[in-house]
Amino acid sequence: MMHESDTDTGSASFLENHFLIAMPLLRDPNFNGSVTYLWKHDSDGALGLVVNRPSKLVMPDLMEELGITIKDEFLARLQNRSILTGGPVEGNKGFILHEAGTEWDYTLAVNDDISLSMSKDILQEIAAGGGPARYLVALGCAGWDAGQLEQEISDNAWLTVPADTDLLFSTDYENKASAVAALLGVSMSQLASLAGHS
Repeated sequence: MMHESDTDTGSASFLENHFLIAMPLLRDPNFNGSVTYLWKHDSDGALGLVVNRPSKLVMPDLMEELGITIKDEFLARLQNRSILTGGPVEGNKGFILHEAGTEWDYTLAVNDDISLSMSKDILQEIAAGGGPARYLVALGCAGWDAGQLEQEISDNAWLTVPADTDLLFSTDYENKASAVAALLGVSMSQLASLAGHS
């Protein structure tokens, strides 16, 4: 009986369209120092993308691997676009988080402002100079089973913050965690000192 009411009250606290800031005590190398954007969270679990971990790959590398030709005039612009390491799950699958407005072969609406696509056609359009104005491309994602993320949050592994679209699409990866923490009025150094207290 008690368990049922816990589930009912928990349904109001799903964190879709939130950032998760990894607290300093989270030692998992996949998430240490990370900011994760949750694009799905319900009673079955949660899915997100780490949005501040650029890999060594850049867009032209990914395009070449997929057999997509970039128009010459857009090559320089894409040469500096990092592919993010989105998380430890499905590391070979591409996820494109982008502004809502256009749908591609496989697009999920996260909310009115943000969509997630997982099909080659959006990358083909970007290579041709089109596509969404703001986007992030990641390989892999982060996933939690039912109740797992809630437990990790109660264990102080994550700090949650409603997502800010400008910060989400910022390519200043080095300072993204600090900027997201600042939304709560705290600094990363304050988080480190708070982590030791309950």
